[in-house]
Amino acid sequence: MRIDKANSENIRNAADVIKKGGLVAFPTETVYGLGADGLNPIAVAKIFEAKKRPSFNPLILHIAFKEWIEKFCYVNDDKVYRLINKFWPGPLTLVLPKRSSVPDIVTSGNPTAAIRMPDHPVALKLIEESGTPIAAPSANRFGHLSPTEASHVSKYLGDKVDIILDGGKSAVGVESTILQFHENEFYLLRHGGLSKEEIENEIGKIKSGTVDPDRPNAPGQLPFHYSPQTPLKFFDSKFLDETKKIGALFFKKNTLSFPFSNVKILSQSGDLREAAANLFSYLHELEKQNLDLILVEPVEEKGLGRAIMDRLKKAANQHS
Repeated sequence: MRIDKANSENIRNAADVIKKGGLVAFPTETVYGLGADGLNPIAVAKIFEAKKRPSFNPLILHIAFKEWIEKFCYVNDDKVYRLINKFWPGPLTLVLPKRSSVPDIVTSGNPTAAIRMPDHPVALKLIEESGTPIAAPSANRFGHLSPTEASHVSKYLGDKVDIILDGGKSAVGVESTILQFHENEFYLLRHGGLSKEEIENEIGKIKSGTVDPDRPNAPGQLPFHYSPQTPLKFFDSKFLDETKKIGALFFKKNTLSFPFSNVKILSQSGDLREAAANLFSYLHELEKQNLDLILVEPVEEKGLGRAIMDRLKKAANQHS
């Protein structure tokens, strides 16, 4: 495993790894992805093995050009094109009926594929140089914190990856929003880097929840995920025990006099974009402190606050 600065030469080398069926971790605007040739089932199987990811949990196909969507999915509604033209490249994943060119291992046997065009020059160049869509979940062990820096990938996956491309810290910091088009309706499957309000401003009201809760057809639909190894709970006075090492994650400021071992503030100005960008980075930092517990302050569930709370709730569920 190598961590290589994401310059032109190293991106070409990483593309050669993709073409040969290997694994490359690469930066996107949301989080770092663990990528393989999305049309090579054997290569894709390596992703599940490296992450210890359940085979029933589908992957997202990443493309470099809007026009590629027609190669891999059926698009039968003008609103889908409106979303693509407005929000791609960007943190929006669309779940659409798949074409036969997409291997079943990518979609976990579902007739739909999750697809997006990332808004990061390194990701786009890697896909273009590879000449194939890249299947990529977050570059971490399944159920653990998502990586927003190359060092996070190295910590979780080590020599399971052939190359890690270091493109700096992810700007958005939470995974993409996932939206499914099904029977002339849009369903919000996962809150993420694009808010529900922004989507509805473009295409009108959308539904929340999955089309079939018993069969996940996109990432992020399980009840627990994104969890640090340290137990994480929402603030409650019953957890404030001075005999324990407790870390705290506040939204804007520390409102308590309790002697926390470590305190992180997501955004002193209350900016939800800044808070989302810092979320996983700060949880990684708290995870390193050998704490007994991490307490987190809820944020208002509006805009990107929904994505932040989705991640925190699932992290808390892991230790409930």
